[in-house]
Amino acid sequence: MWSLGDYDYKSIVQSKRAERTRLISAAPKSGSKQKAILSAGTTALVDGIKNGEWTATEVLEAYVAQAVVAHEMTNCATEVLFDQALRTARTLDEEFSSTKRLRGPLHGVPFSLKVVLVSGYDATIGFTRWANRPATYNAAIVDQLLSLGAIPIIKTNVPQTMFSFECNNPLWGRTTNPYNSKYTSGGSSGGEGALLAMDGAVFGVGTDSGGSLRMPAAYCGIYSLKPTSGRLSRYGACSPAPGFEAIDTVSGPLARSVEDLETFCRLMFGRPRLGLDDYPIPLSYREPKVINKLRIGYYKSDGLIRSSPANRRAVEEAVAALRKQGHECIEIEIPDATEAMEIFLGLTSADGYEKMTSHLGSDPMDKSLRLPVYSSRLPGFLRKLAVQVIKPFDAKFALLVGAIRKKSVREYNSYISKKNQWNTMFYKEVWDKHALDGIIAPVQGLPQVPHGGAEDAGLLAIGTILYNVVDSPVGILPVSHVDPSKDHLEDAWTTEKYGAATVDHELYKSKKPLYDPQAMAGMPIGIQVVGRKYEDEKVIAMMRILDQALGSERGFGPGILSARLRASKDS
Repeated sequence: MWSLGDYDYKSIVQSKRAERTRLISAAPKSGSKQKAILSAGTTALVDGIKNGEWTATEVLEAYVAQAVVAHEMTNCATEVLFDQALRTARTLDEEFSSTKRLRGPLHGVPFSLKVVLVSGYDATIGFTRWANRPATYNAAIVDQLLSLGAIPIIKTNVPQTMFSFECNNPLWGRTTNPYNSKYTSGGSSGGEGALLAMDGAVFGVGTDSGGSLRMPAAYCGIYSLKPTSGRLSRYGACSPAPGFEAIDTVSGPLARSVEDLETFCRLMFGRPRLGLDDYPIPLSYREPKVINKLRIGYYKSDGLIRSSPANRRAVEEAVAALRKQGHECIEIEIPDATEAMEIFLGLTSADGYEKMTSHLGSDPMDKSLRLPVYSSRLPGFLRKLAVQVIKPFDAKFALLVGAIRKKSVREYNSYISKKNQWNTMFYKEVWDKHALDGIIAPVQGLPQVPHGGAEDAGLLAIGTILYNVVDSPVGILPVSHVDPSKDHLEDAWTTEKYGAATVDHELYKSKKPLYDPQAMAGMPIGIQVVGRKYEDEKVIAMMRILDQALGSERGFGPGILSARLRASKDS
């Protein structure tokens, strides 16, 4: 029999999902111009409105209809803003009809959001206790985009607490990958990844403190940018642990092309704060110097997690494409990332994850959270015993188990100092030593993760966490698709030890390894393009150079996946 708490939890889930279904079922159908509209980027969409090719309402209806398709396929939506968005689009059309002037450079462009506040709508992070508490104001980034003429149309799903790279919570359920429903869309911006891959919005706004903008983009075959901290406002971006700033959370864009990322950043970097209590760095978009010959460092594994054949191939193909264009690429060895992961876990677990999980109420804890949360709360003698037992066969995993614990202020400050020292060392040993313009790196050890994979292989996240620890700007760019004929395992992966042996076993050596190129066939493989701190614009420039070098025929961009799925359905 249910307790009162269980009843409230389940009744809230039922009512919120029913409301979402009602709003989605009332959405307008697509018009005759949908294919052309979905295939257009930001600039082309606005030019089309200006030239009379289509109206803001027609653009909005095309994306709303496609957002419905995306949700029905992947369960990516949470709060549905369609009615408000349609009213805004009609107002823009009336303004343009009478004045022949656009409201701004994003006039009529539909966009999606992760967990930032929109007045009148919930921002739940998957907590039922946060449901039915609509925001009373907009996040700064929402007001800024509205002032440029953009239109928010939908909010998207995240994992419970956002401390996972899967996308599942008790309130909204699980979001799946649009390429393969047995795999995750990533986290924590997983709803954004699935929606944008299926052309349900032109661009999206997410956040990143450990890879949340990057892993979903890589899994879903789209583009994203994790900016340097401070380049974009965080005012109104929800967090389950407000006040935690040992690892900076950043706001950033996800999109379907490098061009749309660039457009977003040109317009949003250095935007005034609109009187709110938030001070992003007053640094507008700066034109990067023309780069005739890049000097790029690349690596294929990070010392903690061994990269799969598919991820190695993506790096190799990116390097080959750049070399063909005359750029210099050198293979480098980065400092062992195990220590970066120790720092990250040491800082994030300092309160035993109590603040982060304090919002659960009667909601069941997602399985991907159990290992870090419960490990952090082990009695000291049990943790020491676990470390002693694990250390002989997996010293790196043992080190990390020892780091996940509650800490005194003194210990916490020691970890902050350790992070600062590691940052200085990384810049000296990587950027300065090799005189690099940028770095090409795997996003993580696997190209894709099946549902439940994060439960035992959370250390995969080191690929992205590394660049949160050192606060580098990082772009994600899709390179290829998993090909079993090229990406099969060789003896080295199944016989040789590497990094965290416990996780390496789960990835490649167990009876049912997480890496399965047959099951992953046709799914995207992305890479990270990394820059020095505050060189965000240079990262975008390097992404553009690499994107062009790889060629458009590889099958990523506006309108491509949705058209492919429609053709498959019609056949």
